[in-house]
Amino acid sequence: MGIKTLTGRVPAERVHENPGPLDPAWIERLRRLGDLSSLVADVLDEFGLEGTVAASALAPTLDRTVIGTAVTLRNVRQDVNAHVNVSRRDWRMAEIEGINQAQPGQLLVIQGVPEVSNMGGLMASIAHHQGLAGAIVDGGVRDVGHSREIGFPVWSRHVTPLTGKWRCTTVEVNGAVSIMNCQVNAGDLVVADETGICFVPRAWIERVVERCEAIAGYEARIERLTTRADSRMQDFLDALYGDI
Repeated sequence: MGIKTLTGRVPAERVHENPGPLDPAWIERLRRLGDLSSLVADVLDEFGLEGTVAASALAPTLDRTVIGTAVTLRNVRQDVNAHVNVSRRDWRMAEIEGINQAQPGQLLVIQGVPEVSNMGGLMASIAHHQGLAGAIVDGGVRDVGHSREIGFPVWSRHVTPLTGKWRCTTVEVNGAVSIMNCQVNAGDLVVADETGICFVPRAWIERVVERCEAIAGYEARIERLTTRADSRMQDFLDALYGDI
């Protein structure tokens, strides 16, 4: 996809190319399925892939299902006292570069710093304006009421009013990040809803989508049995424990 013109907020050698969005057809196929994060989590288990995070660990601000590829960003904590950085106007956190490198429909995925905000309301507004689908933050965020108001979904570990702009440094964009011990690379698929988040390595996306569709068909057959008055327990047992 190439690297867009840089903002200058992160050293050029620390900003990497992003593979970009998927063919929309793959996303639309997933969007037709229900209980999506649970479905994808089951498929990740089948394939031996570690990529599932509970909503109790990274909580959503909105009841929304989002599907898109990742633009990754990594923050680290500064050693300097925040008051010193405020006095110097030394603002080193740069979510703006992640947003700048994103394409519409992608999600900003931040390996952040705990207990301080790695993304606030202004950056949520800019990301929303640029067409991002949402943000996943392993760390704190703030201004969650504003994010809700504009309809920009955010999943985060902490909510805090404490700004990160004087306490964090953005050290890399579109590199590998760790989100609740799951490795995520730029361009990986992100599926997030009120139940949790799943990260699917890009090379596995087609196989995961196809397997999700197969399992969804199996579950639909069982659901249909629940609508029939003459369904017996043996019918449910046969359907549940048969082949998918």
